[in-house]
Amino acid sequence: MDELGLRNDLYRRPLATALERLGLAPGWRCVDVGAGAGDVSVAFAELVGREGRVYAVDSDPRARDEVAAAAAGAGCAQVIAITQAGENLALPESVDLAYCRFLLVHVLEPRAVLRQMAAALRPGGYLLAQEPITSAGRIDGLPMSMPEGLHPDVGALLPRLVREAGLELVDAWAEAPAGAGPGPVAIYLEELTEVEPGDASVVLPPLVTVIGRRAGPEDATHPR
Repeated sequence: MDELGLRNDLYRRPLATALERLGLAPGWRCVDVGAGAGDVSVAFAELVGREGRVYAVDSDPRARDEVAAAAAGAGCAQVIAITQAGENLALPESVDLAYCRFLLVHVLEPRAVLRQMAAALRPGGYLLAQEPITSAGRIDGLPMSMPEGLHPDVGALLPRLVREAGLELVDAWAEAPAGAGPGPVAIYLEELTEVEPGDASVVLPPLVTVIGRRAGPEDATHPR
């Protein structure tokens, strides 16, 4: 599960750790909110199998075609792409897992999105959210910034926000890739900021991972 098909994703390790903790397995119903190009949605589909289902939700209509193409290329017919804002999340069925990453940093009302995600869960289902603390990142010792982000440090508030959404806080932690000189970290930073860091030491923004659970039977997430 370590790779999850996300071979160029520096933040894949905390996602793999969380999914291993949850035991994501064939038959699960999932929603990936803010799915983008669909790489995580496809990775979920490979884990839940033909018996499962993955709703790939994004507010950008262009994402629907990208997700559909990625799913078709991977042979994952169980991925259903939907154009929808997280604040208005409405699915045709309840899900076992609601997921978002690098989403709340950009939305107007993070609390509203988390409430909608929590409402989409079956009793006993899980919410998995991963958001950055941008200003805790460092380039040659200096703090990073994200001027275009509405809530660049929302990760620092994430555990409380998940509890305010009415969920039990199951686990929470932070991880940050780091490096110096040429390599994946420098490439990622240049793609993110259009600034080439040279040989500077780089600590990317810590990604806070929070797992919340909706009250309900312990076995509610095990497909019948």
